Amino acid sequence: MTYHIVPMTADHVPEVAAIERQCFPDPWSERMLREHLANECSAALVAEGEDGSVLGYAGVLVVLDEGYITNVAVRPAYRRQGIAKELLGVFHRFAAANRLSFLTLEVRDSNAAARALYASLGYQEAGRRRNYYEHPREDAVIMTMTFPDAGDTGEGEDSAPRETGRGL
Repeated sequence: MTYHIVPMTADHVPEVAAIERQCFPDPWSERMLREHLANECSAALVAEGEDGSVLGYAGVLVVLDEGYITNVAVRPAYRRQGIAKELLGVFHRFAAANRLSFLTLEVRDSNAAARALYASLGYQEAGRRRNYYEHPREDAVIMTMTFPDAGDTGEGEDSAPRETGRGL
């Protein structure tokens, strides 16, 4: 299967919202997705098929040297083909290149497939948020990937802060 990872645009929002409805009991609305795109501290990527259709997507929010993966979803028919791994790989390379301290995310306790994927990429369980999800009510497992060289810039304390966010 051939697909390309590209920045998400407003044109992708209707298809991404449809994937949200397919994958999550409490999906983000088109309005929420547009707000995410408009946020200067966030970025989103889509995997586009050869015909331009959205096969999957992922979002990230960056504040100072911290990254928060907001959403990762792949259409059910295209799962287990490396799409989520590749989307996250772009964020991992961005985090390392921009010396983020960590990337973190929440995942349903019962979502064994996603937890296994994140663990295979180097995320470690860092805690839980009790009753975080509704429909059904369930704990979230917090998983974090740290970037140990983040603080080692080789520069003094008076160095200028790095820009983060949209430059993915």
